[in-house]
Amino acid sequence: MPNPCPAAPWNAFLKGISITVTLLLLGICLSVAVFVPSQTLPPLRIGVIAAPLLILLAAALFVVRSYALRDGTLHVRRLFWTTRVAIGGLREASIDPQAGAGSLRLFGNGGLFSFSGWFRNARLGRYRAFVTDWQQAVVLRTDGGVVVLSPADPAGFVRDLQASLVPKTARARRKR
Repeated sequence: MPNPCPAAPWNAFLKGISITVTLLLLGICLSVAVFVPSQTLPPLRIGVIAAPLLILLAAALFVVRSYALRDGTLHVRRLFWTTRVAIGGLREASIDPQAGAGSLRLFGNGGLFSFSGWFRNARLGRYRAFVTDWQQAVVLRTDGGVVVLSPADPAGFVRDLQASLVPKTARARRKR
């Protein structure tokens, strides 16, 4: 799967969280800027204005744009870089719209522009997520753990992934 597969469009839930949290953080900045006198502890005032903006910037940098699999590594394209996740020993790739159900975020982003990081639930155990729409989730079970992502075309992604994993000798036999 050398070509990148775009991430699923943001669902209403992710849009709602992102808009609500963005407005809340910008509201904090505006409120402090308007209602807290500028001579009142300037470093604290500046910090309270800057912190929400830094949170928004950090979350925006980690947005999930696309996925690709090359040489046993999942490449998750972010805003300005690619996160690489080793998925050697891939045992299963399946579509599971309920993958995130009942999940607890252990570390990462729980819905500001994406669901990214480490999560845990009863069905999958501990897993790493790079998701923009839980309804389009694809679960990859590897020797190293579980990875959940949400490509725009989950069925096509799984089909292409499985085709790329067919041993070269089996492909050579098919061509004969």
